[in-house]
Amino acid sequence: MTVRTLALAGLVAASGALASMSATAQEFTFKLHHFLGAGAPAQTKMLEPWAKTVEENSGGQVKIEIFPAMSLGGTPPELIQQARDGVVDLVWTLTGYTAGLFPRTEVFELPFIHTNNPRATNLAMHEMFADLAEEYQGVEVMFLHVHGGQAIHMVDKLVRAPADLAGTKIRIPTRTGAWVIEALGAAPVAMPVPELPQALSKKVVDGALIPWEIIPPLKIQEQTKYQIEGADKTRFGTSVFAVAMNQSRWDSLPPDIQKAFRDASTEKWWGEVGDIWSSTDDFGIKVATDAGNEHIVLTEEETQAFQTALEPVVDRWIAEVKGKGIDGEALVTKARELIKKHSN
Repeated sequence: MTVRTLALAGLVAASGALASMSATAQEFTFKLHHFLGAGAPAQTKMLEPWAKTVEENSGGQVKIEIFPAMSLGGTPPELIQQARDGVVDLVWTLTGYTAGLFPRTEVFELPFIHTNNPRATNLAMHEMFADLAEEYQGVEVMFLHVHGGQAIHMVDKLVRAPADLAGTKIRIPTRTGAWVIEALGAAPVAMPVPELPQALSKKVVDGALIPWEIIPPLKIQEQTKYQIEGADKTRFGTSVFAVAMNQSRWDSLPPDIQKAFRDASTEKWWGEVGDIWSSTDDFGIKVATDAGNEHIVLTEEETQAFQTALEPVVDRWIAEVKGKGIDGEALVTKARELIKKHSN
């Protein structure tokens, strides 16, 4: 065999080795679908870092492709079913978009269960996930989280008491959010959050029940004048979000790949996600005040008036889920205790 032939044989062998390595690398590709834009903090500060950690944990065998803004089709409320049906591998979704599917998880949405600490609420959900798990059939949950919590954004009406909301129309994210608005004497209007700016500009709604973090990506400061929250950053409920994988896809993965996902989704990560959302919330309200909006922080007495008005929402939820065989009172007690524990 000539030197040239040996050289060519070496190149072919090397090429084959590289091709084999390439085939091994990124052997598992996943599509992650969600409803916000690519520049939203949910993607840049949470989903992208999490995906990168999974990829690194896998030694390069995993590639997670993120598809924002419903770019793979469908509507935000359809995300969880897309995951269950295997239309996509992974989703980031808001559980409250599909009323009735996650009744136990709703406990964390209720007013004055979550108050002002996303880290504590996330860690509480992690600790009592066994109480919620049966609601997530068809998917494997990577992690759950809340955002900063629902504050009140108003186009042009100042709100300092429940009575100030009487007769107004307020956008709500979930059915428990609708109950909050009804208890305050306003009319709830359900819509996915991407539709909100136009609804505010056209006065389809007078305001919205959303966190601060959504202000920058949707330019809410341009459509509203007032941002209102309770004393010590107290909010009037929250929303629960899930990152979840199609169950069949999960079950098909070898143990080392499953471990790559699990090691990126530990209790520590659930807590860090809470910190991410607190930080983005602080940035969001700064964008509004820098634009000249008024940030209204209610006094403790004013906050208590809202708590008194909203306590029946908790009672309503307990009574309703009892009809489904769920001990709502026990879930409320446990959630409050765990949030308090993780707040210390």
